Amino acid sequence: MSSGKPLERLPAWRLIACVFLPFAAGYYLSYLFRTINTLIAGRLTSNLGLGAADIGLLTSIYFLIVMAVQIPIGMCLDRFGPRRVQSALLVVAAAGAALFSLSSGVLSLLVGRAMIGLGTAAALMTGLKIIVLWFPRERMALLNGFMIMLGSLGAVTATAPAEVVLEWIGWRGLFGALAAMTALAAVLIYVVVPERSAGALPSTKPATLKAIYSDARFWRIAPLSAACIGSAWALQSLWAAPWLDDVERLDRTKLVDELFAMAVALSFSALFLGLLANGVRRCGKATEVLFALVAVLLIGAELVLILHPPWPSLLPWCAVSVAASATALTYAIIGDYFPIALVARANGALNVLQFGWAFIVQYGTGLILEQWPLEAGHYPLVAYQTAFGVNLALQLAALLWFAVPWLEGLKGKAGALLVRQGSGLWILDEVIVPAAELVIVETAEGGEW
Repeated sequence: MSSGKPLERLPAWRLIACVFLPFAAGYYLSYLFRTINTLIAGRLTSNLGLGAADIGLLTSIYFLIVMAVQIPIGMCLDRFGPRRVQSALLVVAAAGAALFSLSSGVLSLLVGRAMIGLGTAAALMTGLKIIVLWFPRERMALLNGFMIMLGSLGAVTATAPAEVVLEWIGWRGLFGALAAMTALAAVLIYVVVPERSAGALPSTKPATLKAIYSDARFWRIAPLSAACIGSAWALQSLWAAPWLDDVERLDRTKLVDELFAMAVALSFSALFLGLLANGVRRCGKATEVLFALVAVLLIGAELVLILHPPWPSLLPWCAVSVAASATALTYAIIGDYFPIALVARANGALNVLQFGWAFIVQYGTGLILEQWPLEAGHYPLVAYQTAFGVNLALQLAALLWFAVPWLEGLKGKAGALLVRQGSGLWILDEVIVPAAELVIVETAEGGEW
């Protein structure tokens, strides 16, 4: 298929079957790889004698590698297209999973995990890029939600279903099977997905990184996105299970059940947030406000975990999962900020911060926990309270940074000239809108930033 084939010549069923679903399968595998370590951490500890810091590093190396390659991958996506990039990288992920299944020491496990991270680093970006290339822009938030929902089913698979496989063939056999599935997905994407380049679509702005990093709107949302979404990824994909074991003292069955419930919440909240964002956009409201509310939800949930009241913790942990799915909002926001030719690199720039923060939280939490001695094989509550508390303080700072332009807007409006009318009503004679808000409302499709 030629790269410039019009959208309308592809029927909807083919767009879904041959474009959307293959990339959703790739993202599904990436989410499974990202979260599977929370289920096998205990087995790795007992079989290979790994400590909390070792587990934290082994799991977080995934996020570190993904962070490091986001910008290069974004550039490759804009140049070579998602089909070629995703299929090639998934081959690397398959090789990493095979190496992981054969490993007997920390070093080989780290190399295998790093290869998995590299191989799945483009999974979400390629999915978002394919949506930008093939689907109407006004449907981006909704389709992003569907993409993240289907992909996050990998997190569901990494709980109770994977536990059944672990009991059957062990963690080595599980990773061998994942290697075969990933190789099959690489072949599927390369053979089935049609080609379409961004060059066939209009763009009014040079695709440069400077245009991203000099955009004030990007730096308004990026810290909050990194601090909240990155933290939610880090907690759900590793430290939720140790917390439930050490603090709640759940048995294995109940622990896996709670992880399963969290994963289901992650999956369906991605779709819900996508639908909600689509409705908000239709009403002419800012998606940024919706994202800020999700951030507040996460902060509240972490505060409950830190205070540890005498009731089950499933609800706050599910709220953490909801925050982990908020990429359905942030990537739609980024898609509104930049033209099509820049979307992949802009998402990559955001991913650098999100994945980088996930690495810091995962590894840093392990380091903090090891400052306390084990008590009957468990870390004490105060260790988790300290680790989560440091993270919470940084999230509050990011939320304040995000809210400053909005607070300044309220101050400007409150100081506007009001004229008292004879009827007893007040009317707004002049409204002062801060520069940060003007930047947002003046941006339009095909416009200049």
